[in-house]
Amino acid sequence: VPLINELESAMHQLYKQRASRLVQRRQDDIKDESSEFSSHSNKALMAPNLESFGRDRVIYQEQVKRRTAEREARRTRRRQAREQTGKMADHLEGLSSDDEETSTDITNFNMERDRILKESSKVFEDVLESFYSIDCIKSQFEAWRSKYFASYKDAYIGLCLPKLFNPLIRLQLLIWTPLEGKCRDFETMLWFESLLFYGCEEQEQVKDDADISLLPTIVERVILPKLTVISENIWDPFSTTQTSRMVAIVQKLVDGYPTVVNAENKNTQMLLKALLLRMRRTLDDDVFMPLYPKNILENKNSGPYLFFQRQFWSSVKLLGNFLQWYGILSNKTLQELSIDGLLNRYILMAFQNSEYGEDSIKKAQSVIACFPKQWFANLKGEKTIPQLENFCRYLVHLADTIYRNSIGCSDVEKRNAREHIKQIIKLLASVRALDHAVTVANDHNVKEIKILIEGK
Repeated sequence: VPLINELESAMHQLYKQRASRLVQRRQDDIKDESSEFSSHSNKALMAPNLESFGRDRVIYQEQVKRRTAEREARRTRRRQAREQTGKMADHLEGLSSDDEETSTDITNFNMERDRILKESSKVFEDVLESFYSIDCIKSQFEAWRSKYFASYKDAYIGLCLPKLFNPLIRLQLLIWTPLEGKCRDFETMLWFESLLFYGCEEQEQVKDDADISLLPTIVERVILPKLTVISENIWDPFSTTQTSRMVAIVQKLVDGYPTVVNAENKNTQMLLKALLLRMRRTLDDDVFMPLYPKNILENKNSGPYLFFQRQFWSSVKLLGNFLQWYGILSNKTLQELSIDGLLNRYILMAFQNSEYGEDSIKKAQSVIACFPKQWFANLKGEKTIPQLENFCRYLVHLADTIYRNSIGCSDVEKRNAREHIKQIIKLLASVRALDHAVTVANDHNVKEIKILIEGK
């Protein structure tokens, strides 16, 4: 058991180091770009206490140059890959995950993983198969259960088996991580199939038979703790693919093992706590929204504009990833993370710094598309959920600004402005902010408000 614990810890550490390296690289990229597009006085603040003309400053600047070249090369490769697959048209910078690794990192990772796996194959090399094969061990207990059930029950074997199988199963799960696409479903693994029908040979099921809960108990004591470690140290909430896979495995456990994967279970609580801590850490450490004067953002090809757009869309992606947890995490917790922590704290600030027009409406549509529709399905009255009040006020202000900007313009531009205002009314209606939708319609003399609200 100590050997298996050591191997498991080494494997977790290997995956953790890789995940931390990618997160650190993303943070460095943001710092570098932020520094590059800041004023000269701010540039000095980004560098860690360096002598103005010292050797440290030269080394730091070389590191930044190297990181910048590598970052742009990775982006170019992703852009070329999208062009080849025809995905370029709909893509927005900031929505893709930068998880490309260098060949050196991949080689080192694979070598260490292979070393650990090689060590794991030696754990039972001096042990008879009868004492480490799950099938062999299972068949011995099955024979006992079948022939001498009374003594089997008196020895509380049903309660001992999960603990006995625990290290053997963990050894088989050494490289199992649901974050990777090639990862097998644990229910198709040999240990699961071997234990699936354990204790089911009787014609009549014995009351209070502990063997019935053998697999649920293993899920509780092996799968949940492993997912807790993965959530805390390996999962990247910024990755939509990883988040979708993590949500899928947790939802599978909630649906398939309701007796153990529920709010009362201690291991489930620890998993949910680890997920929340990781999401909060991402909010505190990884989200950054640059603010520039609007005249700087007028040039749509400038570095500051592209950086601003990338950071905006990466925040919207994170919002969508957080809200994939709808139905697993409580609404209160999700709204605190996604709306208070991300939308009101970062994304709304970016909206207020953007130009008021069609681009802002498209961005607002993307934000609203992230929200679970169930949040608004049973709302009474004309008000949306309180946390969205600031966002709705922004949309009202957006409509007013679009109208003001259209005064004195051509008829075509006025018609466009009117269509934009109608779109804003639809957006407000889609989050049940009917009070604000009516206000916008009345202020701008939009007659077809009923059609706009019902056609939301």
